[in-house]
Amino acid sequence: MLLRFAVRVLTVGIMVCGAAAVFGQNYPSKVIRIVTAVPGSANDIGARLIAQGLTSTLGQRAIVDNRAGLLGIEAVAKAPPDGYTLLFFGNGGVYFSGFFQSDVTWDPEKDFSPITLGLTSPNVLAVHPSLPVKSPKELIALAKARPGELNYASGPMGVEPHLAMELFKSMTRTDIVRVGYKGTGPSISALMGGEVQVMIANAGTVMPQARSGRLRALAVTTAKPSALAPELPTLTASVPGYESGVFIGLWAPARTPAAIINLLSQEAARALNRAETKKLLFDSGLEAVGNSPEEFGVILKSEFAKWGKLIKTLDIRKE
Repeated sequence: MLLRFAVRVLTVGIMVCGAAAVFGQNYPSKVIRIVTAVPGSANDIGARLIAQGLTSTLGQRAIVDNRAGLLGIEAVAKAPPDGYTLLFFGNGGVYFSGFFQSDVTWDPEKDFSPITLGLTSPNVLAVHPSLPVKSPKELIALAKARPGELNYASGPMGVEPHLAMELFKSMTRTDIVRVGYKGTGPSISALMGGEVQVMIANAGTVMPQARSGRLRALAVTTAKPSALAPELPTLTASVPGYESGVFIGLWAPARTPAAIINLLSQEAARALNRAETKKLLFDSGLEAVGNSPEEFGVILKSEFAKWGKLIKTLDIRKE
């Protein structure tokens, strides 16, 4: 109880006008539910760590509600804006589904309030070791010298690895032919087997194979160097402005009071940035962030504009 009281006092001290009324309602006074994707996914791992953190600091139990597909996103969009139903999900599912599916019932910018960017994981640009390139610039030069001759592996169209490679092609003006597979696993196997020459995929998947010599990693796709692949340069050094990767965030329904949003942002960030938690995430190929609602909102706006333009320009259809 003392810890719960201390958290509330600290929060009240930094909240904007109106916070006192919210805390007068004794938030949280019941179980907090965090809706996320299937068990064992990166979404699920992060949601459970946040739930543990909220339970320990807010004095009220937080639980994880796993829902497959887009049903969970829809459920949170329609939930009461009271801070008791939250969403922890990759921004692609929340923000880009409307580009591909006509039956999406939520507006990503109107129906959700961003709380914090929880987790990120960079992509890595990789090639088969037989390809005579050792840097992104060499790959770009080779692709321009041999338009349409190189090919790349991806899972289904419209998912992050496919979009990441299409963004690379668009920004470098190269013609590299897509070869589709059912998922990341078969795609990586195809790259290691030499069926394809190029791929952009998550660092957690690529780096073990690159360090074993079965693939050659050329660059990490984050704007800054990543601790998950410290030996690699950034792709933006060769392709200015390029950035892609996994972004998983925490949202509440729109119109959730600002005081609740700010409290949840602080406590979720605290939960994810504990030393033992950061190590667990790092070992799983994930990096903890935990920023403010405003900072998360800026990232979302930029991501939505970038990927939305790419999808519309190339008329990408999801498989």
